[in-house]
Amino acid sequence: MRQRLLMLLALPSTLWLAACGGGGGLPTLDTVVVGPPAPTPGPTPPPPPAPVPAPNAALEATLRRLAAQANAGPMLDAPPQDPNLVVLGQALFFDRELSGNRNISCYTCHDVDTATGDGMSVSIGTGGHGNAPDRELADGVLIARNAPPLFRLARKPAMFWDSRVERRQDGTLDTPEAALNGPSPAAAAIAEQLTTALAAQAMFPVTSREEMRGQAGENEIADAADNLDTWARLMRRLVGTDDDSEPGIGGYRTLFAQAYPNVPRVGELNFGHAARAIAAFEIDAFETRGSAYDAWLAGNAAALTEAQRRGGVLFFGRANCAQCHGGPALTDGRHHAIGVPQVGPGRGRPFEDTGRFAVTGDPQDLYRFRTPSLRNVALTGPWMHDGAYTRLENAVRHYIDPEESLAFYDATQLSPLLQPFVDVDPLRQAARARAISGIVRGGVNLRPGEVADLVAFLESLTDLEALDVTAAEPASVPSGLPIDD
Repeated sequence: MRQRLLMLLALPSTLWLAACGGGGGLPTLDTVVVGPPAPTPGPTPPPPPAPVPAPNAALEATLRRLAAQANAGPMLDAPPQDPNLVVLGQALFFDRELSGNRNISCYTCHDVDTATGDGMSVSIGTGGHGNAPDRELADGVLIARNAPPLFRLARKPAMFWDSRVERRQDGTLDTPEAALNGPSPAAAAIAEQLTTALAAQAMFPVTSREEMRGQAGENEIADAADNLDTWARLMRRLVGTDDDSEPGIGGYRTLFAQAYPNVPRVGELNFGHAARAIAAFEIDAFETRGSAYDAWLAGNAAALTEAQRRGGVLFFGRANCAQCHGGPALTDGRHHAIGVPQVGPGRGRPFEDTGRFAVTGDPQDLYRFRTPSLRNVALTGPWMHDGAYTRLENAVRHYIDPEESLAFYDATQLSPLLQPFVDVDPLRQAARARAISGIVRGGVNLRPGEVADLVAFLESLTDLEALDVTAAEPASVPSGLPIDD
């Protein structure tokens, strides 16, 4: 595992030097005073800490009122996960055996050293080399979108930037694979295991040629006929077959048996069992806690600084951020077009990503992307669906005038690799500008210092537990493949 830089705060110490002096020769009996020895002077006690200024009462009251109006209360705790599922899911998450060419894993784009993302605007898929954020393209391909972080996903109902995987309130699935969907799915044995949207999401990166599967002719997974065949071939890799004509990997046979003791034969296991385990691991490892904002919600008024309070009042008030970023997770879960510049190769068409429209076909969904949760947002840049902004301040400034930000985007903030992948085609730019939602079209007038206050509030959403999740990485995986390049 790569070592992080640790900043050590050294507390100063004071060395007290005692000295004695005198003069006039040796004392006589007449001058000797008999009595107990004088006490040895101890160190001077430190001064009392400066009193913490009392919060501005009016500002505090306003923030509490506005946050309540936005229903921005504490998030519910995640349900406890089966430890055996977690152990299996951890192995699968870090193992390149799940990719067609055995050269990429979930961890490649969701690195525990970079806050469960990869620190890149858009990811580099199969064929790339190295670890984020220093991953190189090599023989790889650029992925169309930014790798979303994995914090606090246990109860999230829809996944991906376009919500193409969703677990509906009635329990049915809506995914790119029709065999998993509806009240009577054709692949019922697989769908039965997908008890959360997060588990259903884990089914699909392995089917993407760019992300994990590889290109036709490169490996047996890439040559699968369809998604169902892809998943079946992966399970034969992992656990083999009942007759041992394909032996699988002994370590995975053991882990699956421990996680699913009621499944008597390896032939009855399917990739839904693997996806459910991956989700259990992600929930267990990345369901972080300890933000200043949550401490404030719990009644500790001193948990927020004055700048964070001012930013919170702006966020829930005049800046109107909470219209899309309300609720405990600070997201409405809906899709909006906000005029984000197009960075990366595009999805489906070169230099074009139409967002939710590609899922629904509804022209109203052109360039709409799901509102992300802002929990731990200060850790999870670059920001927006294609990582267009590499500083959180720039992402905030986008909302001052989205149309102007789209038209005059500064590509120099991107890595040199991506700077040529910024779309400036006037027709497509005009279409993006027309699609901007009325919620943000007029922008917001921010006075000097207010951008900094908004950023300060967003920083209050960082969980202490999210600052270092590297303990989630195992020493090895059952395949024996390396975890890091």
